[in-house]
Amino acid sequence: MQPETTITPNISFEEYRNQILRDYKIALTSRECSLLGRREVLTGKSKFGIFGGGKELPQLAMARVFRDGDFRSGYYRDQTFMMAIDQYNVEQFFAGLYAHTDIEKEPFAAGRQMGGHFATHSLNEDGSWKNLTKQKNSSSDISPTAGQMPRLLGLAQASKVYRNEKSVSEHANFSINGNEVAWGTIGNASTSEGLFWETVNAGGVLQVPMVISIWDDEYGISVHAKHQTTKENISLVLEGFRRDEKHDGYEIIVVNGWDYPALVEAYETAEDLAREQHIPVIVHVKELTQPQGHSTSGSHERYKSEERLNWEREHDCNKKFKEWIIDHNVATAEELLELEKACKKTVRQGKNSAWNAYISEIKEEQKQALIRLEAVESKSANKNFISPLVKTLADKDEPIRKDILEATRRTLRYLIKEDFPEKAALQNWINNYIAEIQPKYSDHLYNDFDSNATKIEEVKPQYDDNAETVDARVILRDNFDQIFNRVPESLIFGEDSGKIGDVNQGLEGLQQKYGEIRVSDAGIREATIIGQGIGMAMRGLRPIAEIQYLDYILYCIQGLSDDLATLRYRTFAKQKAPLIVRTRGHRLEGIWHSGSQMGGLIHLLRGIHILVPRNMTKAAGFYNTLLDSDEPAVVVECLNGYRLKEKMPSNLSEIRTPLGVVETVKEGSDITLISYGSTLRLVEQAAKELLAVGINAEVIDVQSLLPFDLTHDIVKSIAKTNRVLIIDEDVPGGATGYILHKLIDEQNIYQYLDSEPQTLSARPHRPAFGTDGDYFSKPSTEDIFEKVYEIMNEVNPSNFPQLR
Repeated sequence: MQPETTITPNISFEEYRNQILRDYKIALTSRECSLLGRREVLTGKSKFGIFGGGKELPQLAMARVFRDGDFRSGYYRDQTFMMAIDQYNVEQFFAGLYAHTDIEKEPFAAGRQMGGHFATHSLNEDGSWKNLTKQKNSSSDISPTAGQMPRLLGLAQASKVYRNEKSVSEHANFSINGNEVAWGTIGNASTSEGLFWETVNAGGVLQVPMVISIWDDEYGISVHAKHQTTKENISLVLEGFRRDEKHDGYEIIVVNGWDYPALVEAYETAEDLAREQHIPVIVHVKELTQPQGHSTSGSHERYKSEERLNWEREHDCNKKFKEWIIDHNVATAEELLELEKACKKTVRQGKNSAWNAYISEIKEEQKQALIRLEAVESKSANKNFISPLVKTLADKDEPIRKDILEATRRTLRYLIKEDFPEKAALQNWINNYIAEIQPKYSDHLYNDFDSNATKIEEVKPQYDDNAETVDARVILRDNFDQIFNRVPESLIFGEDSGKIGDVNQGLEGLQQKYGEIRVSDAGIREATIIGQGIGMAMRGLRPIAEIQYLDYILYCIQGLSDDLATLRYRTFAKQKAPLIVRTRGHRLEGIWHSGSQMGGLIHLLRGIHILVPRNMTKAAGFYNTLLDSDEPAVVVECLNGYRLKEKMPSNLSEIRTPLGVVETVKEGSDITLISYGSTLRLVEQAAKELLAVGINAEVIDVQSLLPFDLTHDIVKSIAKTNRVLIIDEDVPGGATGYILHKLIDEQNIYQYLDSEPQTLSARPHRPAFGTDGDYFSKPSTEDIFEKVYEIMNEVNPSNFPQLR
């Protein structure tokens, strides 16, 4: 049965007809891309593919109401939508499938993500912002299920900030009166993820202009909805979030995914509520199909019954759309057949064009490699071994770069004992080739532009003769006060950050001064706190997201690692999110709020700066430096440092703590001691006590773990002392192992060592409760003293007889 819903156009029939046929053409083109894309994977031209077949119609309806300035935060089924907003074409579809590393050919990721991960360009060639209100925007997709949801919240919240906060209301490049809507998409099975529920709850609390579309085909890969969702119906489960006369909440719309006019009406309603009133909306699009199964790795015939398969064939949204067009006299069956043939031809031509563009580059590289290989082949005494390598490469009709480097690098093995000009030419070619090609897969992890934070020079604190000594948290508070005054885009939020000024009073009184938008409380929901920050940072704001304790960062590590840390890299420097994450940790007594996750963070968060200031003056300088730049960072304040006394600098707002620069806090000649954060105070105390037994230790504060000692000052210290001990409270092999790797592999300290380089870490468990638990779990001053003494005992046992 055809739907009774009708569209009443406010345009001429010819315009109306053209609009409908354009939508049908896009649907056909998208489906044909999916079908042909699957064949390309199965023939070996691509490694893997996930496509949007079966989801075409609701995406066309959503595209109708998607305006300039709006943002999408979706997932890898949304190819039809991207085509409908003119941000995706056939050639780009196949360029993504082939992982073409040319950003002009594959504009979403330059081949760094598999096809179906979409992104528009927010940045100019120099890394500055484009005018985002004059283009349709898509935040860069990630594969982890529901991972797009927290970021969606922040993209929507930015509109609320721009509409209601006077300090940023005039930012014309980012918003026009907060009228922009953030559109999220998610598969029905992925709504089982906690990130979805956390986002839905937070969106209802914040009342932000967010429309969440749930594409429901009843399956998550092979797992039916009965195993995914209570009542097998996500909109029924979400009923408690529906708004009513007494309570804010969501407008919830349920619509069949094959009903074109109902879909158009549903999305027009959703747009009006979200754009005009900032009411969040959930659109549950049910009765969708997935005609090719989940991905190219399998077939849905394996897990769907024949009855279900027959239903899907009858309810395929493209088939239903065609029937509706004919029944409503928009076009004849013959006209649509011609359109279908034209679309198939267009897709085939686009595929061929994309493949030729992709393979022609590599074939030219193959040709250049063969010239060098054939030259050494004719000269080498090992020709019989080289010739098969040359032939194998030459016979590759569709080579990849791996083939080229395997052949050329393996050839060098047969030339080890030979010396002639052709060998040198091959060596140079390989070196130059790797230098040219490697950046296509590796660069843009960090900021490559002049705004790089490491280029900001240090400004040291200055003190008046009568400088006041204050609780260290006052330095942070006053610095944040000056930040909010001079950086109107800045805002901070987190658990207890607002009314009480954070649990350690580092924001005392600032909500009263700057308002609840700029200094605000958030619920106990770390993942969406980070999502708020990522989304708002992608729209030109300068958010500081507070995670109350370092231990809690584990709740949001997925978003930090998969989304924030990879953003600049996975978009080939076409998007950025300069989010600052403020947290605190170390040296509290007990399993929670007291351990060190640094080893995990520095390995999971490459792409984010990890900063570990030893006091609040240093921390204030880091915040100032970061706000002069545009890069994401995690700042770990010392949890036991807020009530310690520090002098108030006279140039507080001018202080800049440099990134990637260590500081020597005590000169010495016998051994170099390296640490950071709260543990550094123990190291300093041990160093003083070591002087009493004739050991003069040099103490170095790392200050930042990512980046680490860019000027290689530590090796200069070790060249003087010839010994090194690295101390922290992370587990063995954590941050100390990372630091040791940096010193050995990058700074080559081994050439200066007279003693074995050593580390002193915490025990391989979280600290036990209480002062004694802390003492026996983490390095103490006595541990540090005795470890240093033990090293010196080995050096000179007569001067330093065994201690115990």
